[in-house]
Amino acid sequence: MSTTQSERLRELLEPLVTSQGLDLEEIAVDSVGRKRVLRVVVDSDHGADLDAIADVSRALSAKLDETNAMGEDAYDLEVGTPGAERLLTEHRHFVRATDRLVRFQLAEGDELVARILRVDDEGVDVEVPGVKGRKATARRLAFPEVARARVQVEFNRKDRADSTAGTDSTDGKNTVKDMKEEEEA
Repeated sequence: MSTTQSERLRELLEPLVTSQGLDLEEIAVDSVGRKRVLRVVVDSDHGADLDAIADVSRALSAKLDETNAMGEDAYDLEVGTPGAERLLTEHRHFVRATDRLVRFQLAEGDELVARILRVDDEGVDVEVPGVKGRKATARRLAFPEVARARVQVEFNRKDRADSTAGTDSTDGKNTVKDMKEEEEA
């Protein structure tokens, strides 16, 4: 039974990444010109900040040097996170994408863009945004119905917590004007 270099590296590095409180999402060895690049993608339920990335990068580098797993030839180690438009392939990816807008390619061939509301072992509950003044609708997608899913970037999304900011709790009217008047006074 043969294993690829990526599989061997995953077996070596995954326990180390896990010990740092992160999940090893992807590992790939690519040739870029005459150089080799080892790309390691990590994530967690709360994301991975720059300090966590730096810590795991140092630990991975030390382990790779200690074991000589990449051989004698030079290589670059790149450690990062999945990125804004990540592909959702594991249950935990869907959980982490809760409240995010996702483009679903359905097994039947249709496409659906919806916001993930809840995730369980069988599938996802989503909210399909309304179009042209229509209200959003709820829909249930079982995992076998989803052929592919990718998070979408939203530039002007109003977070639910922010949707109440700037309103007066007594009448719900916008108070930005009132705040500006107070600043000028």
